[in-house]
Amino acid sequence: MWLKLQKGAPESLEPLGSLESQLMERIWARGEISVRDLHAELESRLAYTTIMTTLDRLFKKGLLNRRRAGKPYLYEAKLSENEYHERLTQHFFGMVMHDGKNRGVILSGFVDAVSGTDQQMLEKLEELVKAKRRALRHRRPE
Repeated sequence: MWLKLQKGAPESLEPLGSLESQLMERIWARGEISVRDLHAELESRLAYTTIMTTLDRLFKKGLLNRRRAGKPYLYEAKLSENEYHERLTQHFFGMVMHDGKNRGVILSGFVDAVSGTDQQMLEKLEELVKAKRRALRHRRPE
């Protein structure tokens, strides 16, 4: 799942659609790209105008930069994929830390998602929680 930056709040994110996510992944892989090149790369599975409209939407959502190169625009990601993932992580942790009434739902959803796909990760999370509890018990008051 990808999230978009919300206007006026660069740390805030909201979900992207499937096509938007797919195009962002291709832009990160290619760097700066035109609608025509992206359309050719997708082997015309999508209409040229669909790609053009979606890239314009991503630009307006604050995820892409664009510049004129003659008549067409060239698009590039505003954030690196790594920077985007860091913001996404901060966003979710912010939801857990500051949304008291939904905190349990968010944490439960995370654990369900992890356990449904990766038992080893669930075990690693359990180890991390236990280690943190031990560290907090042994921490001396300041």
